[in-house]
Amino acid sequence: MGLALSLAPALLAAGKKDPAPPPAAAAPASVVPPPRAALPAPTGPLVWRGDIATARGFMQDLARQYERDRKTKLSINPFSTLSGLDAVNAGTADFAGSARPAYAKREEEATLTFVPVAWEALVLVTYPGNPVNNLGLKDVWRLYYGKTTNWKELGGRDAAVNMYAVAGPLDGVEFSLRSLVFQNGDQRVAVPRLYLNASKLEEAISLDPAGLGATTLSGAADNKKIKMLSIEGVTPSLANIGNGSYPLYTPVYLVLRDDAPRAAQVKEFIAWLETPAAKNIFIKHQLLPWTDGAALRERDGERLALIESRVSETPVAAPAATAAALVRVAPTSPTTQVAKEREAEARERREAAKKANSAAKTGKTDGGE
Repeated sequence: MGLALSLAPALLAAGKKDPAPPPAAAAPASVVPPPRAALPAPTGPLVWRGDIATARGFMQDLARQYERDRKTKLSINPFSTLSGLDAVNAGTADFAGSARPAYAKREEEATLTFVPVAWEALVLVTYPGNPVNNLGLKDVWRLYYGKTTNWKELGGRDAAVNMYAVAGPLDGVEFSLRSLVFQNGDQRVAVPRLYLNASKLEEAISLDPAGLGATTLSGAADNKKIKMLSIEGVTPSLANIGNGSYPLYTPVYLVLRDDAPRAAQVKEFIAWLETPAAKNIFIKHQLLPWTDGAALRERDGERLALIESRVSETPVAAPAATAAALVRVAPTSPTTQVAKEREAEARERREAAKKANSAAKTGKTDGGE
């Protein structure tokens, strides 16, 4: 709060002139953000960094083909979605791969350009010997919220469902799946088993008869150690992405800074993705080239409305679901204790809200309208 200061006219009693008024303050200039620091001029091959799913899904084969076609070498450095995006933002990578669009809440992504290059299927995978072959969209919703906890509820054996996920914050696969199922990419879910990347997640599920987690069609299609589940009776496949019948499809992106020193070279690579050689690599890995999916873009509203209609239900508080799942797996771990504390806080907030609502209703009955 600004305070208006009043100067006492003490000099007037002594017959002295008023002091000269202070000069008027200049009108504040519009705030102009400082220019972004120029990125250092890189040398050597074009550097790509991003998530494991994108790297093995298409980037490694595309890099080899691009070097043969255009005599330009690419360095592929897979790690995680955020590591790639932040490296492009900082200028330590020329472009990145992401299985999700820009996240509006991260300033680091605000000036990055996300270019969709293909359509990928998000798939739920389990142990090959698991008798369950299909999940409904509502089943997926209930599993991630911790409302369905036993395979018997899904037509399988009487055993707890062991849910797995990639631990990295804002992982592309997890973010895109939750965007479709919950309409919120960073929705908290009841998944206590966390892994560094999709490859490690698949490896863990291949050893767990009760395991379940999400990965990509391009990563799981040739992996005989895990089983992909149908969704709403539709098998995840390139054909079912193309005709829109498999509901959990999503764009994958290449990401760059338009003001980067080698942005023009990255754009040349992205333009090359329209060549037959590049499209054949996408198709080989069960991805649909972006420009071949115009019908998917046109029908996306219908697809999202269908998903919403199938999963619509008043949600259970995620803190309660998370705590319940962790108690089953590791009841004495520090993570479980933190989850239980969060659940207790959430319960207290709900109780306080109920009391406030009840008091408001009583007030209306006693003297209100």
